[in-house]
Amino acid sequence: MHTRMLAVVQSVPDIQELLHDKNLSMYEKLVLGGGSNILFTADFDGLVIKNELNGIEVVNENDEEVFLKAGAGVVWHELVMYAVARNYGGIENLALIPGTVGASPMQNIGAYGVEIKDTFHELEAVQIDNEHLVRFGHADCAFGYRESVFKNLYKNQFIITSVTYRLKKNPVINTSYGAIEKELELMKVENPDIKSVAEAVMRIRSSKLPDPARLGNAGSFFKNPELEKRDFEQLKSTYTDIVGYPLSNDKVKLAAGWLIEKAGWKGFRKGDAGVHDQQALVLVNHGRAKGYDIFELSEEIIHSVHEKFGVWLHREVNVH
Repeated sequence: MHTRMLAVVQSVPDIQELLHDKNLSMYEKLVLGGGSNILFTADFDGLVIKNELNGIEVVNENDEEVFLKAGAGVVWHELVMYAVARNYGGIENLALIPGTVGASPMQNIGAYGVEIKDTFHELEAVQIDNEHLVRFGHADCAFGYRESVFKNLYKNQFIITSVTYRLKKNPVINTSYGAIEKELELMKVENPDIKSVAEAVMRIRSSKLPDPARLGNAGSFFKNPELEKRDFEQLKSTYTDIVGYPLSNDKVKLAAGWLIEKAGWKGFRKGDAGVHDQQALVLVNHGRAKGYDIFELSEEIIHSVHEKFGVWLHREVNVH
């Protein structure tokens, strides 16, 4: 991928100065953190702003909680390890998720029974059209499943500079996902703490998901679709082994990876664009595939799954 211009920012004044430059006002702007959840299908004819705001600090605490503030450019997994090392609980189930802190509330990242909205306190962001630094509380972000106000209403209007998380000094262990419990058994851990939970999550992710540094991928390519319970029961009458998780009395979340695998795509390869052979939710680039090749493959999978199950998949990855 080529871009017309690239700017690296490491502070709020850096961002404000860049946005104040009238010579740059005409260009479309794209903010990049780690770039781990983006698929480029063409060159970007504008200004890419690489967010490298760093730093982790405790900004407040009481007997039960600690408020941990991190720069938007901090690598997400490094923040998780920082918290785990100090026994600050709440984000250990999100270990080894690629990307940076700034993307975590945008995407409301989640894994193994935990989402960012569970620990999010507030964030600061620079408004692109007037350079003001704005604070967003929990309610302001309108968190949903892999959604927030920054992916729809305020898309491309703010540059997140820092995020503050509310973590527990006396952690509550979350092993609600069976995979974590099984891994802890294999690790011979009888009384898990947040360090052992983080270790279990890292082992699971490493065994199922390819390392992006070795095999190009953006992690989970699709969201897990949500269905009305009656529609799920109807599918279950035909596909008795279908995987679903109750969300409420009348909603069920389906496992997109299961749908893709049952539609015959697991391990599929067309040229260098393919579906991972261990986890069908992950699309991979075996070397020379173009962004558009990956996008076309995702289109084929979406229509194939709909044809077989009557369920539409939606991309979790941001396509440019």
